[in-house]
Amino acid sequence: MTTTKLIRLPQVKERTGLPKSTIYRKIKERTFPQQISLGEKTVAWLESDIEHWINEKIQASNNNGVSLYEE
Repeated sequence: MTTTKLIRLPQVKERTGLPKSTIYRKIKERTFPQQISLGEKTVAWLESDIEHWINEKIQASNNNGVSLYEE
């Protein structure tokens, strides 16, 4: 059984290393997962969406096939 977990903005910022303004700019540009409204002034993100976004960034940085740590 898959568990769906919602994470709030401080956790998203911590996991991505992005500031709030960049997260919302990227949402507007459709290059970051959309937040989910939980109430009038409360939003969260699906943890799986954030993990997927992070993994895409890692894969994109590795697409050149060269390790940054090779001597």
